[in-house]
Amino acid sequence: MADVGGIAADRLRSFIERIERLEEEKAALGADIREVYSEAKSVGFDSKIIRQVVRLRKLDGSDRREQEELLDLYKTALGMD
Repeated sequence: MADVGGIAADRLRSFIERIERLEEEKAALGADIREVYSEAKSVGFDSKIIRQVVRLRKLDGSDRREQEELLDLYKTALGMD
């Protein structure tokens, strides 16, 4: 393993190449996700709402309830209900 300026070049190259491969996979997954949203939209679903539902499903129940309660409170305060 060649050291250049105290850095193990082969090890560094290995990390960089792994990151590059993962970035390529991430880009491909992003394209796949956009395709699914597009497909859902083409059959009549609102992709913005689907994105919100996906985001909300990532939260645990108590966090989701807290956000919904705060949203309702803010909407009420602004006369939106």
